[in-house]
Amino acid sequence: MRLSIPESIAPYELLTPATDAAGRTGLYVSLANAQRAIIVFHVAQGNSGTVLITPLQASDMEGTGSKVLTNNCPIWANLDTATVDYPSRRTDAKNYTTDAGTKNKIVVFQIDPEMLDVANGFQSIGISTGASSASNLTSALVFLEQRYAQVVPPAASDLD
Repeated sequence: MRLSIPESIAPYELLTPATDAAGRTGLYVSLANAQRAIIVFHVAQGNSGTVLITPLQASDMEGTGSKVLTNNCPIWANLDTATVDYPSRRTDAKNYTTDAGTKNKIVVFQIDPEMLDVANGFQSIGISTGASSASNLTSALVFLEQRYAQVVPPAASDLD
C-alpha cells in the first residue's frame, strides 16, 4: 500500500508561525483515532537564545490538565537545514532544547498514544516553547498516522 498524505497521515497545525520571546503553547489534538503522532517543529533562529520545545499531554483538546509527557519519546533534530539534509537521532527525552546557533532548524518528536498517561485519561497532545527571543520564529505541525486511511480525514475539532 502506498503512503498517502493526508489520507493516511493527516497534518494539523499545532503552533502557528510567530515569534515568541515569552514562550507560548499551541493547540491540542486528540490521539484517540491515531496510531502515532509525529510533531515537526521548525525554528528560524535569528537570535542565539536557545529554544526549549516541550510536547504536552492533556485529557482533552482544550488542554485540560496539561503536563509534560509521562514517558520519553524518540527525537530527531536538524540544527542547520542549509547544510544538513536530514534530522539525526537524538537521545529520547520529554523535551528538547536547540543549540544557540542562528540557523534554521527542524526538531521531530514521535509520540505513540501508549506513551501518554492513559490511566488518567490523557489522550491529547500539544506543544509549548520556553522563553527565548523575539527574533526566533517558531511553528509546529503534527502528522497523525490514522488507524484507518480516509480520503477526507476528520477536522481537528472532530478528533475527540
